[in-house]
Amino acid sequence: MWRYEEQTVWSKNEMKWVKHYNSENEILLVGEGDFSFGLSLATAFGSATNIVATSLDSYDDLIKKYNGAATNLLILHSYGAQLLHGVDATKMQFHPYLQNRKFDRIIYNFPHAGFIGLENDPQVIEIHRNLVRGFLKNASCMLRFNGEVHVTHKTTTPFDSWNIEELGTQSSLQLLECVKFNIQDYPGYNNKRGDGKRSDEPFPLRKCNTFKFVLSSNLHHQNPLQDQEITSQTTNARQVMNPVFQIFREYFDHARLTYGITDEYLLSNVRNMLAIGFERCKAEDGVDPLNDYINHLKEIQYMSKLRIANLRNSLLEVDQRYAL
Repeated sequence: MWRYEEQTVWSKNEMKWVKHYNSENEILLVGEGDFSFGLSLATAFGSATNIVATSLDSYDDLIKKYNGAATNLLILHSYGAQLLHGVDATKMQFHPYLQNRKFDRIIYNFPHAGFIGLENDPQVIEIHRNLVRGFLKNASCMLRFNGEVHVTHKTTTPFDSWNIEELGTQSSLQLLECVKFNIQDYPGYNNKRGDGKRSDEPFPLRKCNTFKFVLSSNLHHQNPLQDQEITSQTTNARQVMNPVFQIFREYFDHARLTYGITDEYLLSNVRNMLAIGFERCKAEDGVDPLNDYINHLKEIQYMSKLRIANLRNSLLEVDQRYAL
């Protein structure tokens, strides 16, 4: 039986994973309750310099609502997290600190507009939907290339009638996948009611899923173990919006067609493909050819690192299953 050998001791600069998230992701957390989710990630990563954690409540309201909030915030700050309060999820793209930021992962766990009536009341459901709709609209403007928006939500009745996938579609997002949420994957995370006299109490989770969205303009991504087909024939209207795929389409075709091959000719061919990309970049109107080309190369490098990280994480999960 094969085994994927992995170092059990991480070096300080090595990528670390917590379920869907890693220490190299630029992460925005929205609607944090007592900030225990952010602290769970930071503790696993050993750092929070890649995390911006926000709440709708002010700092004073937070520490009144949640007994553990002050301590969680203090530890997160010591880990290097950026902590923002009074951030409205439906207007966050205009926040002075956030308006020029782009993120790899934007996460909103259990969005809720407050206990304003019976949860199965159609008017109450629509108020909740408006909150999620506003969040997704803002989040779609704040994603990096290959970024994802994650909404974790109950899927039992009446919460399933929020139709989270439909709300994503309305915000130019497409559902990448919907996966089961397990709170045990995030040690130290405590879900909170967040409203009313029992704000600091947990609510029953039962069945919950994490809905993962990507921009509709991006290529449709399969799961990390499936090869992405990027060919010149698939340079359709969705891809045209991304100059990296336009300029380097031969490079991506070549990478797909030679996947797993180790022949010596590959290196020279890759150079040729990149040279074609440079010539195509120079032909673009209104660009600085050299700087834009370098920026595109950095984007390709970033995409490659993400793919390698996803593959490694998937192999580790397979290895762990075989080891049990």
